[in-house]
Amino acid sequence: MSATPQKNRATRRVLAAVAGLTTAGALVAAMPAGAQDRGPGHGHPSRTVDVQLLSFNDLHGNLEPPAGSAGTVSETQADGTVKSVPAGGVEYLATSLRTARQGNPYSVTAAGGDMVGASPLLSGLFHDEPTIEALNGLDLDVTAVGNHEFDEGATELARLQNGGCHPVEGCYEKGKKFKGADFPYLAANVTEEKTGKPVLKPYTVWKKNGVKIGFIGVTLEGTPNIVTANGVKGLKFHDEIETVNKYAKELDRKGVKSIVALIHEGGAPASTSYNYDCDSPGAGDGISGPIVDIAKGITPKVDALVTGHTHQAYVCTVPDPSGKPRMVTSASSFGKVYTDTTLTYDRRTKDIVRTSVKSANHVVSRDQAKAADMTALIARWNTLAAPIAGRPQGFISADINGRGSTAPEKPLGNLIADAQLEGLAPADKGGAVVAFMNPGGIRSDLVYAASGGEGDGVVTYGEAFTVQPFTNMMNVVDLTGAQLVTALQQQVSGSNAASPKILQVSKGLTYTLDLTKSGAERVVADTIRLNGEAIDPAKTYRVAMNEFLAGGGDGFAALGQGTNKLVGASDLDLFNAYLAAHSTADAPLAPPATDRITIVQ
Repeated sequence: MSATPQKNRATRRVLAAVAGLTTAGALVAAMPAGAQDRGPGHGHPSRTVDVQLLSFNDLHGNLEPPAGSAGTVSETQADGTVKSVPAGGVEYLATSLRTARQGNPYSVTAAGGDMVGASPLLSGLFHDEPTIEALNGLDLDVTAVGNHEFDEGATELARLQNGGCHPVEGCYEKGKKFKGADFPYLAANVTEEKTGKPVLKPYTVWKKNGVKIGFIGVTLEGTPNIVTANGVKGLKFHDEIETVNKYAKELDRKGVKSIVALIHEGGAPASTSYNYDCDSPGAGDGISGPIVDIAKGITPKVDALVTGHTHQAYVCTVPDPSGKPRMVTSASSFGKVYTDTTLTYDRRTKDIVRTSVKSANHVVSRDQAKAADMTALIARWNTLAAPIAGRPQGFISADINGRGSTAPEKPLGNLIADAQLEGLAPADKGGAVVAFMNPGGIRSDLVYAASGGEGDGVVTYGEAFTVQPFTNMMNVVDLTGAQLVTALQQQVSGSNAASPKILQVSKGLTYTLDLTKSGAERVVADTIRLNGEAIDPAKTYRVAMNEFLAGGGDGFAALGQGTNKLVGASDLDLFNAYLAAHSTADAPLAPPATDRITIVQ
């Protein structure tokens, strides 16, 4: 999802801390008789072998079970009602994957990107070394890069792959050097501008007993629009279809006929339930979004697509260019779901029998045993993080939903924008009159229930960090009224037309969002008011936002046109200062009302 990374966030972070169940998946056809490999001792091996492909995506360093609504998946019941099921956490993900592998001698585990980045403090404080260590323990075989793998730039990504202690902060545990990922990160469509060569391997081939499956990994071509300039400096991102087709041809020439594409781009199924039948023929059913056109353009040489980025769960078939159905899957986010796909491998043709491919999503439920090695890993890193993570920052009276809210205006978005405005309104701090927060930068909810021993309603530094893990520096800039109006219209037009990105706005800014209209007209220009007054197109306004938005990120080109920039404190510092100033144990902060954007639908 959209994000707001910052290259040297770690240095600031440390300084700041010191100072202050199975689905009814798509089943394309019945399995052919004798599909299982009978193996030695049972006569000759059969012509076909069932290869189990386990996959997940968008873990984002969520080693512990995600809190609040961000830690649930929707499940449609037999009577049509929808139930929320608590899910996720690597202790349970490890158990789920290990249980699924039992009885499957040919099993490969792949991921669709964003394994790291925008991570909770337990992983983020240590530049995601804990997550790479956990993925090694999960026996991940391969992953594509996602946009978040570039949050701290290509050099840091290479360190996560190859190992070595952090260049600034060094080694976190005495006598232990970070080993790096023991699985390949694939980045077929990301090249160095100077050399034209891929920054990491474009593909890898998984082999067992003569069975060979090629994996090609790509991230979305639009990564530079959703990562700060520092993160993608010196890199070029190429078209997903062209890249996958190029390397599929290369693998085919090398005799690798079975190919899976790992694509960090996704879609939106008609239902958010993980067990939705994506191939249901009903009107409005199925899947929409960028992955549909990508899937339709990728060569039939590719047998299945593992996708991500949109944090949705789906198992769909989308026709390839020859018109044949092909499996396209995604497993929600944060380790809450995994996909189990059966690929029937024909030893004679060395290809997948596409009509036999079947797939289903499964919940990583929390009512199973925890994996002891993951529990130990979490405990070890929590001990290192505890002095910073447990420090109280403020108090809340109830859950304040951010990531878990599906509404355009989110209570936690309002709280963050208000914190930014208050911190940057004084004349010597920037003189801001309004603040904007990008929705993708809100990574979780603020949850009332205690996450540790701090007590209910206490917001710890770790919890605040999990909400805003990028430690972006705040900017205050001059924008004209006309530019302000254009920026609000860019929420629902241009690159955001198909999937609107609704900015969270500070108190005092109000307008109407008419979803019955299309494009820029959805923002009703003559309803935009600041403290009750209409926006004057010719007047100059001081506007606060994080440096990602101030750089025109997420398709907000108008916000990138600001002048007279003043760089303020980090977003996390302002958020924590606001919590401290506006809440006590006796007078906790209540969730703010969501009455700034009037929605017409």
